[in-house]
Amino acid sequence: MRTNPNRLVSSWKSPAGYGFIMLATMQVAYGFANSVNNNVITNFFADVLHFTGPQFGYMTAIREVGGLMLIALMAVLYRVSIPRLTATAMVLLAVGYALFGFATGFASIIPWILISSFGMHIVFQTQFSLGMSLTTQERSGHVLGRMGAYAQAGTFVALVLVFFIFRYALLSYRWTFIMCGVAAFAGAVAIFRFPDLHEGQLRKVAATPERIVWRRDYRWYYWLNVLDGIRQQIFFSFGLWVLVNRFEMQVEDISLLLMIVTVIGIFSSPYLGRLIDRLGERRMLQSINVGYVIALAGYALSNNVYLACFFYVVYSFIFPFSTIGASTYLRKIAVPEDIGPSLAMGVTLLHVTAVVVPVIAGFILNFVGYQVPFFIACGAAVVTVAVTHRLDPVGQRSAARVALDESLRASREALKKAADEEASS
Repeated sequence: MRTNPNRLVSSWKSPAGYGFIMLATMQVAYGFANSVNNNVITNFFADVLHFTGPQFGYMTAIREVGGLMLIALMAVLYRVSIPRLTATAMVLLAVGYALFGFATGFASIIPWILISSFGMHIVFQTQFSLGMSLTTQERSGHVLGRMGAYAQAGTFVALVLVFFIFRYALLSYRWTFIMCGVAAFAGAVAIFRFPDLHEGQLRKVAATPERIVWRRDYRWYYWLNVLDGIRQQIFFSFGLWVLVNRFEMQVEDISLLLMIVTVIGIFSSPYLGRLIDRLGERRMLQSINVGYVIALAGYALSNNVYLACFFYVVYSFIFPFSTIGASTYLRKIAVPEDIGPSLAMGVTLLHVTAVVVPVIAGFILNFVGYQVPFFIACGAAVVTVAVTHRLDPVGQRSAARVALDESLRASREALKKAADEEASS
């Protein structure tokens, strides 16, 4: 009997049930830690370390080194179980974030950015593997959407805290970053004993993933990640920078803006996840990227702080579903043992562009204006619309996946035939 994800929490004594609770707890901690860090880092760079536009680009590029090296890390650590790997990554995230506040300049913050980068990018990949293991292929979008909602809940708590912390000067930057580290460590404890699952059931035989997976069958998944890397790194490297430097928004203002994004995400994420399951990846990803085009162009052309904030909210609201859609598409075309390494390959490809683009965009922003990088990101979204038109999860299954599906179908038919014969005798 297959696990119904709608009953996972109520049936917490089942492996999928307590796995759901463990992952949800980690997602809250992960969302909290990342939100606090992301919410204050721009102002920390500007107010304490006094970085300029190009230095923001350098920092963003360094922060993405962990994603660029992810495929190499996964090749070395491929025998480590996904839950243990995730817990270790959360510890790295905790150490890196906690020590951010001790930096005094460009050179002294680099080690902590690298350590936290490795942790953040490992979890960014493994959370989807863990989430999809909780349920069937047909409900993957729903479960990943719910996990996104839990992460958004952690984000909301963080934003409220940051708002009051900086509104009333309750903590320094240093202690705020330490708070990030404590939250990430709590997430590591929560996920450490996550069960080894496949489609909501305990595995009878442990999976044996490949070290590195690079297959032509998964080429459209790779293209989605490359294009996403261009678009998202421009926006998230300089989106808040524009609001802080162009429109002079303060930490508490940024917190309020992100609270709006988060509240919308908490209530809409499960619904949009179900839409991916219902409508399919092609239609949803096309619609999402049309939304990116509108939001990015609007952001570049906005001269009013409220209009800029509106387009920031639009972009941030739809952003998580690009990754969810790409991940569920991969699950439909790949065999189970390929999913983890292929997700790692996708994240690495995303960061090939993510390391280079922020540096170039930082110079463009500094010498030409912030509008040009956002138009480049807009162009990447236009190309992605064309790529998503080519997606066909059924027709693009790998040969190994087709063989696996045929084997499972034959097994089900044999079992049904045996049951019918037994019933008629």
